[in-house]
Amino acid sequence: MNSIKNDLKLFTFGGFAYGGIELLWRRKTHWSMILTGGACFLSLFKFFTKHDKMSMLKKCCLGSCVITSIEFVCGCIVNLKMKLNVWDYSKAKLNILGQICPFYSMLWGFLCIPISGICKIINNRCE
Repeated sequence: MNSIKNDLKLFTFGGFAYGGIELLWRRKTHWSMILTGGACFLSLFKFFTKHDKMSMLKKCCLGSCVITSIEFVCGCIVNLKMKLNVWDYSKAKLNILGQICPFYSMLWGFLCIPISGICKIINNRCE
């Protein structure tokens, strides 16, 4: 039970942190981004704490893949299926269905640097 409670806290933290980043970057956010951010942070937390000795470069590359994958699934549901038009990368080079693109995948990789540090701090405090 405690694990579910901790996961919910991590999910909530990640969701609101991502929503805050979106507000700073785009001046707006959407409820689906809170869910996406929560899923991303929880996934990265579990991965980064399990592989804490992994090089930062590998964490950034794999973290970018995790975030991009979750963003793609969310985009297909929210933007393509539900037609909510939360974002559209269709004008970006090498985009896939307008839901993901290399530029943002690169940004997600850089975002993994502070995320890795935050995960380490949280994990150390919980031990």
